[in-house]
Amino acid sequence: MYAIILGFLTAFTLTYFAIPSIIGIAKEKRLFDEPNDRSSHKVSTPSLGGIAIFAGMIFSIVLWTPFNDFGNLQYILCAFLIIFLIGAKDDISPMSPSKKVVGQILAASILVFKSEIAFTGLYGILGIYEQLGSAFYILFSIFTILVIINSFNLIDGINGLAGSVGALIAGVLGCWFFLVDRIEFAIVAFALVGAIVAFLKYNYTPAKIFMGDTGSLLIGLVCAILIIKFIDLNYYLEDGYRFKFQAAPAVAFGVMILPLFDTLRVFITRLMRGQSPFHPDRRHIHHLLIDYGFTHMQATTLLVLVNICFIVFVFAMHHLLELHLLLFAVLGLATGLTLWLHITVTRKKMMFR
Repeated sequence: MYAIILGFLTAFTLTYFAIPSIIGIAKEKRLFDEPNDRSSHKVSTPSLGGIAIFAGMIFSIVLWTPFNDFGNLQYILCAFLIIFLIGAKDDISPMSPSKKVVGQILAASILVFKSEIAFTGLYGILGIYEQLGSAFYILFSIFTILVIINSFNLIDGINGLAGSVGALIAGVLGCWFFLVDRIEFAIVAFALVGAIVAFLKYNYTPAKIFMGDTGSLLIGLVCAILIIKFIDLNYYLEDGYRFKFQAAPAVAFGVMILPLFDTLRVFITRLMRGQSPFHPDRRHIHHLLIDYGFTHMQATTLLVLVNICFIVFVFAMHHLLELHLLLFAVLGLATGLTLWLHITVTRKKMMFR
């Protein structure tokens, strides 16, 4: 317990005091995120906040994690370093999407092959419990890591959103790891939470700094690790254990609802319009809220509250609904809310034409 608290405080303190220096260097070297037609901000803003998040989190993890209980930590740190280098390079001098994906695949492969951050089954999805072969689970695990990493990159469009959602998800999962006595993952989770909370002080409107790809990709990677370990460890807990979830994949989707559903929705709508799923646009949920008239902080607060409601829902219903029913219920609620928002925003735009 003390290691978790100290991990949080260490990451918070280092990140909090590092950011002013990073802002000063970014201004001196003119390393800004310049507004464009897709941006929700109007002022040139430093975008290297992810460096402070990375530094605070890594220092805290290395300092407080019990290495004798976490033999695979070195490989996780290697994956963190790869993602950090990709993000920092892209924030300073933009990289091509293909090169970023190659680097992400390398980081994901290290996690899957060396640190056992991988699915070992489908846990009842589609009624499948038997083994399908290691190659399938390797590819499925790498794909899942890539999706979660990039889902946070895609929701990082307004002040405070990616950080707030990342802190929420990591905090919830960190509490579960603590309750099931997996302290090593709880420390990783709360080190990230501490770093994010310190960063948010400078990122809430008026934002003095953005996290950039360095921060959003790193948050996505940590959440991917926590989600995969949550699903896999939960499956092997004894039936009747107090903290075991009966529909863990659906619970995980509910916990991650905002980044995952928004990414899924945007990719599908782009394909339906004959565009590449990676084609940039302003169809994300946070863009819809901004277009409706919400401020950055109002939109962020609303979306975080919605994510909290989904977490409460899946926690309350996991033992009452079968896996697929709970998954469809989460998807149905998310789809209904998004359609209502689309219709409302469209009507408002038509009224002011």
